[in-house]
Amino acid sequence: MEDKLRFESQVVHAGVRPDPSTGAIMTPIFATSTYVQPSPGKHLGYDYSRTANPTRKALEEAIATLEGGKYGLALSSGCTGIDIVLHLLEVGDHVISVDDVYGGTSRLFRTIWAKHGVDTTFIDLSTQSPAQFVRPKTRLVWIETPTNPLLKIIDIEKICSWASKQSPKPLVVVDNTFATPCIQKPLALGADVVLHSTTKYLNGHSDVVGGALVTNRKELFEQMHHIQNSMGGITGPFDAWLVLRGIKTLAVRMNAHKANAMAIASFLEGHPKIERVIYPGLPSHPQHELARRQMPGFGGMVTFFLKGGLEQARKFLEKVRLFALAESLGGVESLVDHPAIMTHASIPAETRKQLGITDNLVRLSIGIENVDDLKEDLDRALT
Repeated sequence: MEDKLRFESQVVHAGVRPDPSTGAIMTPIFATSTYVQPSPGKHLGYDYSRTANPTRKALEEAIATLEGGKYGLALSSGCTGIDIVLHLLEVGDHVISVDDVYGGTSRLFRTIWAKHGVDTTFIDLSTQSPAQFVRPKTRLVWIETPTNPLLKIIDIEKICSWASKQSPKPLVVVDNTFATPCIQKPLALGADVVLHSTTKYLNGHSDVVGGALVTNRKELFEQMHHIQNSMGGITGPFDAWLVLRGIKTLAVRMNAHKANAMAIASFLEGHPKIERVIYPGLPSHPQHELARRQMPGFGGMVTFFLKGGLEQARKFLEKVRLFALAESLGGVESLVDHPAIMTHASIPAETRKQLGITDNLVRLSIGIENVDDLKEDLDRALT
């Protein structure tokens, strides 16, 4: 029934059923490591919580349902999800990745998996075709859309169509953290796997670190679950319960995030102290029309360039009061981040410069506060 409900109903009910032993409406926190077996090798669906846990299973079902997928894995972090996907590859394999990618993703590709013989080519997938960079051993295309922090929009369906014609076909993985399944469904557009940092919008309250993978392919799911079970990159039952609780308000929260972000982006675009604003909902965004087709909504992230350099950016960041200067995003509270110093500091300085992650670039995660209070805070810090 859950997959037939409209999204606002799915977020409330997906994966969650009354507990059969008590009738509890919320999935209990199954704080156990092991399960009693009536006979050796025979159990009631669970034998050890690294392999499966009832609270975690409810979360996995919920996220899979929201993404329109059949199989989900709940993980210890989003980076764990990236690592699990990369464990599907072999020495000598090649990855094509969007260039403007989360700093932690770039770090895993460049400093960890490069040592294990997996080579990555970073390209601007918003303007360049992977066909220009494909190799005989290209096995993975990594998409983030909107990208972090420059909010480029990647045409998922176009890249998946190209990948489907390759032999062998590379996996197409989409990091859907910024968009959430509220406004983007990569599996329906042809992606093989969807990744989430559940730390962000799915949980929405800045009190959990977690991740998720979703797919429609049973064999691929079994491979990824085998890797997870072998490595132990699971989310604990309490964290799983918190994300389950957060998901119930995802639709209403995202509506507030989107409305506030559109208002803030429009406000900043007309501000005399701002050089340029990047937000997919603005007509000035270079992929605005693609965003309109691919995303029924434009998300809660806004990026802008201040007039001036690092000193002006530092003064602004020290003056905000309602916006909290902190890494991460997607919580109910508004955050401000300086990518070059904070979230993307692990990317080499020359690479950051080439990407356009400059000292005057600021990233906002727009919360659900009163939008006029947010505007006043920004205006005060800017002036």
